[in-house]
Amino acid sequence: MDQVLGKVTIAPTVLTTIVRLTTLEQRGVRRLAALPQKMRGLKAGSAMEEGLLVEATDDSVQIEVHIVADADANLLRLGEALQTGITRAIEEMAGTPVAKVDVFIDDVVLPATPAE
Repeated sequence: MDQVLGKVTIAPTVLTTIVRLTTLEQRGVRRLAALPQKMRGLKAGSAMEEGLLVEATDDSVQIEVHIVADADANLLRLGEALQTGITRAIEEMAGTPVAKVDVFIDDVVLPATPAE
């Protein structure tokens, strides 16, 4: 079973989907934020969705995530949990090493107050 039968290629958009789902299931993440204007041009092997940029090379993946967090979340712990969870998901599901995961908390949302 050590014989290589061919090549397996995973599209950057698939990696982006894994990152999006992993991010949105994390407690404390309200939603994805819009990407900054500076990120309009994509390099080959990249995929961009709302709040996410995934750059894949031959040997690793670099990820940038922009989120809006709940105001009562511990933001440092939230960022660290996202880095760990995203890295684990990509490495386990795609078998691709993750070089870095940059998490940007672009905004926080206060809890809704009851209408008077």
